[in-house]
Amino acid sequence: MSKSPASTTQQYRPETRLVHSGTLRSQYGETSEALFLTQGYVYNSAEECEARFKGEDPGFIYSRYSNPTISMFERRMIELEGAEAARSAATGMAAVTTAILAPLKAGDHVVASRALFGSCLYVIQDLLPRYGIETTLVDGADLDQWQRALKPNTKTFFLESPTNPTLDVLDIPSIAEIAHGGGARLVVDNVFATPIWQSPLALGADVVVYSATKHIDGQGRCLGGIILSSEAFIAEHIHNFMRQTGPSISPFNAWVLLKGLETLGVRVRAQTETAARIADVLASHPKISRLVYPGRADHPQAALVKKQMRGGSTLVGFEVKGGKQGAFRVLNELKLAKISNNLGDAKSLVTHPATTTHQRLKPEDRAALGISEGFIRFSAGLEHADDLIEDLTAALEKA
Repeated sequence: MSKSPASTTQQYRPETRLVHSGTLRSQYGETSEALFLTQGYVYNSAEECEARFKGEDPGFIYSRYSNPTISMFERRMIELEGAEAARSAATGMAAVTTAILAPLKAGDHVVASRALFGSCLYVIQDLLPRYGIETTLVDGADLDQWQRALKPNTKTFFLESPTNPTLDVLDIPSIAEIAHGGGARLVVDNVFATPIWQSPLALGADVVVYSATKHIDGQGRCLGGIILSSEAFIAEHIHNFMRQTGPSISPFNAWVLLKGLETLGVRVRAQTETAARIADVLASHPKISRLVYPGRADHPQAALVKKQMRGGSTLVGFEVKGGKQGAFRVLNELKLAKISNNLGDAKSLVTHPATTTHQRLKPEDRAALGISEGFIRFSAGLEHADDLIEDLTAALEKA
């Protein structure tokens, strides 16, 4: 388990922390972080082994739940996010599921925003009720619904902001206040904002989760996830759950993510600038009936974006006229942007949520979330913005 003692890099700005935080060097003094591909560890004596297992001697025991490379990744994220402690996981969904499920028991109640990634909806709607945990879905933008959903047994609020895929922005401070007023915790999935543009813990959230597969890796190489919170929450609820159930991240994946963090700020800023330019062009295109981008003045929650985010987004949502047929024609005409359900990559990626990430939902439920048959989610990569704009406009014209 990684904790955040008095850090040697907390006085620096985020870009510097992304390069230097949490580095542990071996006796060889390597420049790059070392990759410790080991399952277990040896001890100098039986007494040392006993003390390690009792927690009296600091050190590593087994790579299912502790490893030097994984520890470096966790510590770097701790300092970037401003958390006290963290635990990394094999995937983003492992992090989400653990953060929600681990502290709960039968008879508890969870309130979540209805606008969620399809797998997150499965956890809330299908998985938790199997174990006697009651759940309620609300319109995340309606603060009154959060308040009305509170019950004496409510333990957790869960939301994404911006949401997947329609990029709604939810009022984290106000929702946190409602949760805390009812004795519940707020868990925020911050994947779409990234830690570069939004800091949920500073806004009042209790727990932040990431799919590190997305922007943190950002180059399509590996899977990973992480949970960040207070030392007490990680120690009391997360550490032992992960130790015993084993949704562990590979040391190799943790090393890849460490290297990804070094360029996270550079990549996210460049991708956000590109996404903003694309949004401006598509907003006035005659074949686009709706455009959603958190950095624009016409975003439904533009004032809230300015209040709680430091930048826009690397993603753009837009609705093509002609429904599913029109959207598919555009997707199939694109040359640079690739059809994929991933996001946050160095390569620009596009997906049709109604038939991919949110295909499990009933048509009426998708419609209520604004996921129309013509809606496309575009994740801006690191290509030249003009090339992407030309690719998109050409595809729209041919469609």
